[in-house]
Amino acid sequence: MGLTNNSFLDTTPNINRGATRVVFISTRDGNAEVYVMNADGSGQTRLTTTSAYEYLPAWSPDGTKIAFYSYRDGNAEIYVMNADGSAQTRLTYNGAWDGHPAWSPDGSQIVFSSQRNGGYDLFKMSAQGTGQTN
Repeated sequence: MGLTNNSFLDTTPNINRGATRVVFISTRDGNAEVYVMNADGSGQTRLTTTSAYEYLPAWSPDGTKIAFYSYRDGNAEIYVMNADGSAQTRLTYNGAWDGHPAWSPDGSQIVFSSQRNGGYDLFKMSAQGTGQTN
């Protein structure tokens, strides 16, 4: 038996440092939303509530933040939120697709993939969204 048990898609799990919490995407409420749970599968909690799809959540190294990408503003952009789902903040504002966020080991930067230059390239920015560079 897995950590989740339903007929919906539960995917892209990411475990926090310390292996106590898992963030993942689930379609159980109609579209792809960010959820968290304890490492044993208990305490499953929805963190995002939009009509758009959210993807690929990633824990910050200290476990206080979660980065993800979403289509909630009509285009794939990078967002960050507190681990409890509060303070959801958009970090990228670009007409091109931005997705697949990952944290630097010290949590000061986020690297992401973007089509800003036509193909898929890697970009980095501060954890607050400033200094976006190829």
